[in-house]
Amino acid sequence: MFITKDLGVMPYQQAYALQLETHARVVAGATPALLLLEHPRVITHGRKDTETTNLVTPLEVLAKLGIDVISTERGGTATYHGLGQLVAYPIFPVGRKVRDFLRRLEQVQIRLLEQYGVLAQGNPGYAGVYVESDKIGSIGVAIRQNVALHGLALNINTNLADFDLIIPCGLTDTRMTSLEKILGHSIPMPEAKAHLERAFRLEFAEYKWLEERAVSYEL
Repeated sequence: MFITKDLGVMPYQQAYALQLETHARVVAGATPALLLLEHPRVITHGRKDTETTNLVTPLEVLAKLGIDVISTERGGTATYHGLGQLVAYPIFPVGRKVRDFLRRLEQVQIRLLEQYGVLAQGNPGYAGVYVESDKIGSIGVAIRQNVALHGLALNINTNLADFDLIIPCGLTDTRMTSLEKILGHSIPMPEAKAHLERAFRLEFAEYKWLEERAVSYEL
């Protein structure tokens, strides 16, 4: 089905290099992989952004704070990663089933949150996960040679104040939340990772992994 690698805390660029290595192996026919990790503080933006699109804080101030701003090829716009946020990179064959894949990424987050008694839902207009009107999980992917890169970021114990540095996902009316804020206490990250891996295995148990690799499709 897929293998899981817990990368602990890893800088964004280092993790991206590992994504590319893993992606090349999966494209060549290796077993799909799920990478679980946290990033030190970093802001990334998608293909439709410029470097400063959706930034609230000047680049020179972010530099003084030690926060890099990095361009990526994923979909979506500006997002923040930091300690306490659970990031998952499913390097899975997707092919043309991009919309289905995005909705499954929403569902794995919803399944995790259910383990803590939190009811969440996706958004028909934007890929992501919400608890009532507050956003708790973000999704941004790219598809190269039918195989996915990037993935999801779920706020477990994230410092929500850091989202004030950007306009999250380019949505001016969106307020971010975390599982810690909702429950009133922090969650052990190993526990959250275990729940997320289990949710992936349940959600993708009957997933028809790409059989045909001739189609080139990029989201």
